[in-house]
Amino acid sequence: MRSSLHVPVLLEETMDFLGVNREGIYVDCTIGLGGHALELLQQNPKAKLVGFDLDEQSLLKTKERLMPYADRVELYHSDFRYLPDLELDFTQIRGILLDLGLSSYHLDSPERGFSYNKQGPLDMRMDLRNKTTAAKLVNKSSESNLAQIFYDWGELRQARRLAKEIVSRRKIKKIETTTELLKIVEDVCQWKPQRGKTHPAARVFQALRIEINQELKGLSEFFERIVEKIRVKTRIVAVSFHSLEDRIVKRTFANLASSPNGRAPILKILTKKPVRPSEREIQQNFRSRSAKLRAAERT
Repeated sequence: MRSSLHVPVLLEETMDFLGVNREGIYVDCTIGLGGHALELLQQNPKAKLVGFDLDEQSLLKTKERLMPYADRVELYHSDFRYLPDLELDFTQIRGILLDLGLSSYHLDSPERGFSYNKQGPLDMRMDLRNKTTAAKLVNKSSESNLAQIFYDWGELRQARRLAKEIVSRRKIKKIETTTELLKIVEDVCQWKPQRGKTHPAARVFQALRIEINQELKGLSEFFERIVEKIRVKTRIVAVSFHSLEDRIVKRTFANLASSPNGRAPILKILTKKPVRPSEREIQQNFRSRSAKLRAAERT
């Protein structure tokens, strides 16, 4: 069985909407382990790639993986939101990809603490230069702040009760591992496995991860800034994995494709509805099941 580690989501659809047959620069804003990037470089020998990632460990793996194409690749251990600030010839950019959310590499690394299914330290930092871990957040944040995080970023109904229980238990013993937090979530939410139901810990871990890594901060502003830099016909493709990300992408694309106060639209939306993985892809890579792809083109 193929490992999910090297299976990029919606690969064919992403290549198609990016229009990767054109000569020029393509930007992979969240390059991860380079699945989409590798396919792009293989398909188009005239393409150059600029890649960003906050995780230095995965970036080193990607650098090795893309070594055969090193003369066409430039990698940055940085947040993609700094892309508009680079001294780059933006007229040469043909496509920009944002594969948002968590990579399989993170989920499959227990020592990084991203998965509630694997025992490990409560970490969840994508960038290890970040001083704030999930353990620090869980053990130091006020009850009201924790409740807000669980409600805003996890859309958890039991946010207040969970925050209260965490504060109560951490007085007795620090909450330091994924399994310790998982047990608290299951107790508070009275979790019993049910077919078709998502474990409440998925929402809790998502909320902490988003807060620690500031995943949604400045996402809309990034799109607004970058469209001012790129030229006509440049494509932007965003793949999201939960409603919070997808909502931002959808609303920002719609705003940039509208004509407020007589302003000409800056984007043309290429996907009236989000593109979803096929049943076959979901069977081959179950983690793709929640993916939604939206694409737009600079007008």
